[in-house]
Amino acid sequence: MFSDHSLPTADRAMTSTSPPAIRLVKRYDVRDFFRKPERSSYRISPDGRHLAFLAPAQGRQNVHVQALDEQGVPAGPARALTGEAERDVGGFFWKGAGHILYIKDFGGDENFHLLSVPLEGACAPTDLTPYDGVRADVVDDLIDDDAHVLLSHNRRDPQVFDVFRVEVATGKEELIAQNPGNITGWATDHDGRLRLAVATDGVNNTLLYRDTEAEEFRPILTTDFKESVAPLFFTFDNKRIYVSSNRGRDKAALFEFDPHTAREGALIFEHPEVDVSGLAYSHHRKVLTEIGYVTWKAQRQVLDPAAAAIYADLESQLRGYEVALQSETRDETRFVVAAYNDRTQGARYLYDAVSRKLTKLGEIQPWLLERDMAPMKPVRYTARDGLKIDGYLTLPVGVTPRNLPVIIHPHGGPWARDTWGYNPEVQFLANRGYAVLQMNFRGSTGYGRKFWEASFRQWGRAMQDDITDGVEWLKREGIADPARIAIYGGSYGGYATLAGIAFTPDLYAAAVDYVGVSNLFTFMDTIPPYWKPFLDSMHEMVGDPERDQEMLHAASPVFFVDRIKAPLFVAQGAKDPRVNKDESDQIVAALRQRGVEVEYMVKDNEGHGFHNEENQFEFYAAMEAFLARYL
Repeated sequence: MFSDHSLPTADRAMTSTSPPAIRLVKRYDVRDFFRKPERSSYRISPDGRHLAFLAPAQGRQNVHVQALDEQGVPAGPARALTGEAERDVGGFFWKGAGHILYIKDFGGDENFHLLSVPLEGACAPTDLTPYDGVRADVVDDLIDDDAHVLLSHNRRDPQVFDVFRVEVATGKEELIAQNPGNITGWATDHDGRLRLAVATDGVNNTLLYRDTEAEEFRPILTTDFKESVAPLFFTFDNKRIYVSSNRGRDKAALFEFDPHTAREGALIFEHPEVDVSGLAYSHHRKVLTEIGYVTWKAQRQVLDPAAAAIYADLESQLRGYEVALQSETRDETRFVVAAYNDRTQGARYLYDAVSRKLTKLGEIQPWLLERDMAPMKPVRYTARDGLKIDGYLTLPVGVTPRNLPVIIHPHGGPWARDTWGYNPEVQFLANRGYAVLQMNFRGSTGYGRKFWEASFRQWGRAMQDDITDGVEWLKREGIADPARIAIYGGSYGGYATLAGIAFTPDLYAAAVDYVGVSNLFTFMDTIPPYWKPFLDSMHEMVGDPERDQEMLHAASPVFFVDRIKAPLFVAQGAKDPRVNKDESDQIVAALRQRGVEVEYMVKDNEGHGFHNEENQFEFYAAMEAFLARYL
């Protein structure tokens, strides 16, 4: 499928006839893979005078700031700007040069609040969404308006989001648009005016448009949920819209879209094998800069000579690493640059686009040596029905890749994908001597509509077969020891873990289920309220609890615990809004009722996955001991 001929296939053995030289690799402490960086998430202020970043304070990752001198070099001490003690700051951005806005939730409930803190003075943060049980999202950061931000939240109705213009200094809000009950997304033009919305009836999506905020929204295009015309942003004259569209085609491509005719115009970019995944532009110069897409790794098609010159210079100075621009000044002369690969989170730099000077800010994980980490190799195998499945195989360093203990690691989503890059879980497992196989089973996104639709109503069936067929491929290649194969996944990957040991009980020697679904009926009955507008399409993709009762029963591992032979370790956050704790409770109780002891870890201050450092340490240490016991 891909044109990269370096991809190994089932017909091209991964190993040579002569074994490689054996090299002893340091065994790192489990905490080294999961402890928080001393500094990360660097963001330069719009005026280029300050640098903000996350660093530990009060036991959590908090926003810190440091002054930059006239040459753009950090000068003077850094100081903490936030003081969150219960949970890490979830993310932040500069609001002008005088405020930082950041998000946080409460124990993993994903009811995110947006808070504002001034750069100067000793003011406490202002919660811009100070409502219990309410989730907020940023619609537009209003880059040209330092005093306001455009937010949406579901205070009025938990299922839908209204839009407000909010003063960042005071939290005073002004209603801009009230959701009539069916709108699932909003978008602005380059002047910050609310001009687009997407509505759904559950299975059909309607694009709504207006020329000015004084007008009512009007429907301009309706498609079913399988056909997507996704607005990215307006053209710079605010008259047309850049969209990613798969209408009448398999792979999503980039077009200009005319809202008055509701038709795609000029094709800007298409890739023959994968979907377009993004489009970037220069706010300062008002030009498109690059198109993003993912083959075996994230790729870009650079559109702008100035951007091309920057990337060429960075790639020349940072050979052996992928580079990404993560933040910039308003005049786009200084950038924060990330340099990384599959074996390291790498370093972050300040880059002066005028002088071409790079100033190193620091390594993200300097305690992990790149040479000790394992390369992630793209692979491809053929599923039993002939479908090509792409994945990634990470082999432990310094070990002959024959008859190894293996961890099968399916991704969550399931409508997501794995990609090439540094993964702390994978590196931790490889450092313990395990080979790790990740696969983009059918339904994984980015491979086009046909590949996505091949997953519909296939939970526990063809989607699971794709995972099983990856195991069999490893066995045929001689890489896996058939008696020492475990499966570990989170969310949908947790479901696939439970399905693996229930439906192919002789395949796995152990299993780790992390916030996974066990019962498709109760899962769909306990989704968060803001997912309810998508429930009808979920029934189309997974199955309808009334019409497809027999199929969903057959795909729910909790009803087949009598088949499970492999030892199981389950981990769950008590406040998980996506996969209710009851999903884990059910599978654990059903096994214990049979007299089977299950290792079960629950954290009351976590949600859909563990984020607090101490909980991560405990979970991965327990997983390490569990896998060592059975593999």
